[in-house]
Amino acid sequence: MNTPYPNYDVLAKWNSPSFDDQTRSVLSQRLTAIPERRFFTAAEWALLEAVVARVLPQPERAEPIPITPWIDDMLHRRRGEGFRHDNMPPMPAAWCRGLAAIDAEAMRLRGAGFRELDNEGADAVLAALANDEADPALWQGVPAQRFFIDILVKTIAGVYYSHPAAWSEIGFGGPASPRGYVRLGFDERDPWEGRERA
Repeated sequence: MNTPYPNYDVLAKWNSPSFDDQTRSVLSQRLTAIPERRFFTAAEWALLEAVVARVLPQPERAEPIPITPWIDDMLHRRRGEGFRHDNMPPMPAAWCRGLAAIDAEAMRLRGAGFRELDNEGADAVLAALANDEADPALWQGVPAQRFFIDILVKTIAGVYYSHPAAWSEIGFGGPASPRGYVRLGFDERDPWEGRERA
């Protein structure tokens, strides 16, 4: 993997003062207790997996960081950020309508369902959403660009960067608790943080 932190593994701090029992418990769950499908239909799950693979490709990983299971879990548990955009339905409905609309946009723009598109075609559909070039009639009251950028992409990135493998690739040392961080000035780092490649 091409990362500025090629030799850094945040999990090497597992038994150090950087992690306490609570941190280890949360990380263990994140690494091993991958949720089963409970919210999405099998078709919605497969579609979201295809979308995730284009929004945040992980070709260099033998085992990609799981993203769809955690989104499904969040929706099943009715967990979110604690607010809703005023022009957006409740999140469970927004996700189901949004995924159906992405598939419909793929059919409109490329003549096939999203999962059947090659990478170039899939990326073109997602670019149309990002550029606010969707057909509102397909979206059942969900604002396409807002759903794509503020909900879907933001959530995918949030799940990805909550995983220790992603922490290692960006040199993130994990939660500040219990050890904390001491050197907070520009271009300063604590000895237990990742070192960038020269």
